[in-house]
Amino acid sequence: MIFRLAPTREPRGRGDDASGKCSTFIALTIAFLFCWFSPALAANGIALHGDPKYPDGFAHFDYVNPDAPKGGTLHLSALGTFDTINPYTLKGMAADGAGAVFETLMAGALDEPFTQYGWLAESVTVAPDKTWVAYKLRPEARFSDGHPVTPDDVIFSFETLRAKGHPFYRSYYTDVVKAEKNGPHDVRFTFRDATNTELPLIMGQLPVFEKSDWVGAVAVATGAQAAGAEQSRPNKESKDFAATTLTPIIGSGPYKVESMVQGRTITFVRDKNWWGAKLPVNVGRYNFDRVTYDYYRDATVALEAFFAGRYDYRFENIAKHWALDYNTPAIQQGLIKRQELKNELPAGMQAFVLNMRRPLFQDVRVREALDDAFDFEWANKNFAYGSYTRTQSYFDNSELAATGLPSPAELKLLEPYRAQLPPEVFTQEYKEPTTDGSGNNRDNLRKAAALLKDAGWELKNGILTDKQGKPFTFEIIIDEPMFERWIEPYLRNLERLGIHATLRTVDSSQYQNRLDDFDFDITISVFQQSLSPGNEQFDYWASSKADIKGSRNLIGIKNPVVDALLDRLVHADSREDLVTACRALDRVLLWNHYVVPQWHIGTYRIAYWDKFGMPPGLPKYAPQGAITDAWWADAAKADKIGAAQNRK
Repeated sequence: MIFRLAPTREPRGRGDDASGKCSTFIALTIAFLFCWFSPALAANGIALHGDPKYPDGFAHFDYVNPDAPKGGTLHLSALGTFDTINPYTLKGMAADGAGAVFETLMAGALDEPFTQYGWLAESVTVAPDKTWVAYKLRPEARFSDGHPVTPDDVIFSFETLRAKGHPFYRSYYTDVVKAEKNGPHDVRFTFRDATNTELPLIMGQLPVFEKSDWVGAVAVATGAQAAGAEQSRPNKESKDFAATTLTPIIGSGPYKVESMVQGRTITFVRDKNWWGAKLPVNVGRYNFDRVTYDYYRDATVALEAFFAGRYDYRFENIAKHWALDYNTPAIQQGLIKRQELKNELPAGMQAFVLNMRRPLFQDVRVREALDDAFDFEWANKNFAYGSYTRTQSYFDNSELAATGLPSPAELKLLEPYRAQLPPEVFTQEYKEPTTDGSGNNRDNLRKAAALLKDAGWELKNGILTDKQGKPFTFEIIIDEPMFERWIEPYLRNLERLGIHATLRTVDSSQYQNRLDDFDFDITISVFQQSLSPGNEQFDYWASSKADIKGSRNLIGIKNPVVDALLDRLVHADSREDLVTACRALDRVLLWNHYVVPQWHIGTYRIAYWDKFGMPPGLPKYAPQGAITDAWWADAAKADKIGAAQNRK
């Protein structure tokens, strides 16, 4: 909960200027003293802007069934492989579902843009001057081995993530000066920058690990601390948090690892002694006794396995499959259900990502030409049956997306940097090039050729070369074969420009390693967005992240204007200011042509064997991974499916 002081307006009589000034001074002084000395108030929930939807003492989220039964198994699929069950490090490919072992200080609500409620923490307190946030841990909070969750565990988790976790966390926690224990259940984080309004919520997202699981024996306070008693946990060898591991990690979450076969399958079992099952943020959730992920190397094979009943639920992201392949007897008999669920989340940016570390892509005219060569309309018609929409913004499908010309508020942010920006930022609405879908992309290719010529490239004997005679050539790498049919026509258009581009499909481990090392020319990636973008945007676009391996600044952007707008975004005092900063940032990113935008869809396409219960509808801000969050096993439906399968 963040307290703000409304500006004070004092009435002034005619000819009483001095008296009015004095009254105003007194009022402002009182206001300042109130802000400085007023006690910080603890609350169960905290919102980035405005007030939380759910009051203190709420029973459960509106989008769950509080009476959902527990039991059964949810069988899911995953693509690729895994070699670690620690999802918070750079090294390795983490198993799907591994995050369910851990809990965070606060839990987000899926029907609000950015609000959090107490989970491991029973309350949160924000300083009146916003220089710190404090969390009071629930005394009953326990790890799966029965040990209490303590401030020492929280501090260890914060310091470990910042020192040994994925590089993202070093960026995320940059403005956190220190974490300190303030009592047997209290921990406080002090901030360097009190105007970074997102920090109290960022710290609420901190996953908490058991310190002794990593560093050996430690003395921890217990409920008997008042009497001077201490409990010593069993001695263990210290472990390297940054290394890959398949040894189960102790967490406090709803699930534990039950079994696994590396790279093939992993099963999580619900902790029957889970301390947090009755918390308001958890009621009606985590209803399955077991959740199993089976891994497949190919999306087509995975689809056939789904139809064969090898797993229960499928999120479909291949339009061709959705349009043509869901016509099996199980669907015709109603045993498998299909749905398209509308969501209100920003689509983010899925795109061909150009690596700006390569000299080849440092000229904006070259990057724009590569955009002109992509014929989305033809590919969408032939490969996706017209189901996709061309992405026109890094925040598409939301109010954060830039539209039309800059507003007066946006111009106020952009004007100081006019000389450093493409002039189109101020004069044109950004629109992706279009075609008639016939496959004849002649006009756009003609424009692309002119841009390349202006950038110093010449076409000689069908080969595009620079002034030194070096040919224009690059490689596109991917790890999902389903993209190959989209890329091949793009390569043919590039060839018409004299560009020799090749495509390489690699396994998921090699692909991730190459991305972490920025060892690519062009790849396909997704810059995901939320309704409340903030500090994570630095990891996407900030100059300071361009040379940090493993950062999400895959493009390698080093743009001082982008840096300045990121600063304005994270220091936004209101929702209105946040939206304005996002739109201004969006324009700068788009007109620099850092990527070749691809497509998005405003719905989730899902299919599932009809043996589950589920609340009506879907919370409007639910990410794809949370669709089954509040489902439960329906024994009667499962028996019906079993009987139908036995009759075959």
